[in-house]
Amino acid sequence: MAKKRILLKIGSNTLTKETNHISRGKIEDLGIQIATLNDEYEFIIVSSGAIAAAKQFVKLDNQDKDVFVKQALASIGQPHLMRIYNENFKDLGLNTSQCLLSYSDFEKEQTKKNIVNTINVLVKNNYIPIINENDTVATDEIRFGDNDKLAALTAVLLNVDILIIATNTNGIYTKDSIHDEVPETIKLVDDLKSLEKEIGESKSSHGTGGMQSKIEAAGIAKAANIETWIVNGLNDNFILRALKDEIPFTKII
Repeated sequence: MAKKRILLKIGSNTLTKETNHISRGKIEDLGIQIATLNDEYEFIIVSSGAIAAAKQFVKLDNQDKDVFVKQALASIGQPHLMRIYNENFKDLGLNTSQCLLSYSDFEKEQTKKNIVNTINVLVKNNYIPIINENDTVATDEIRFGDNDKLAALTAVLLNVDILIIATNTNGIYTKDSIHDEVPETIKLVDDLKSLEKEIGESKSSHGTGGMQSKIEAAGIAKAANIETWIVNGLNDNFILRALKDEIPFTKII
């Protein structure tokens, strides 16, 4: 039986476990889950975290808010981020590979074919593609979306079964429950317009994307008949537990 394909998008806030450093424990947690599910699922990861990784090692002589400084930090941090993935995954018998993409890559038919062919070869040979935006030449993630849109476009291109967006909440909460300070997860959604009425404008502390960018990503996936799950990635075993429906999360169908 063919394996189901999951595209996991994991943002900086999840990778740092809401601290100022990339969490090796969280990356190990991801690897353990992927290794556990290896017989049934194949994984492609879209990972932020290059800038957060760089900040552990360097401080550049410019304002952090300057987009060019953030691009430089991403350039410094990307090898460190991949090293952390490689070291933790290798211990679990998992192979990793790096793929840097830009939004312009999705506008050219030949480039899209190249992406599909390359990633399919990697997956077939048991390498987990770890995708990030090519921040040195592109600024969309830095300025706008924390890789949510990139993940959705990649999910559609690679015809995945499920797009899992790991965040720092138990999915999307109803607006009333947030107001009452007793967050209640919206568990199943098939109408994105109704969902947009429930969200606020908040953004994560390390990343640049709020729930709006996740809903926009879900819309891209939905148009291609791909389910999007918005899951709390701060939980240990969040993928395994979501697949078993053991934790609250938002499923957009």
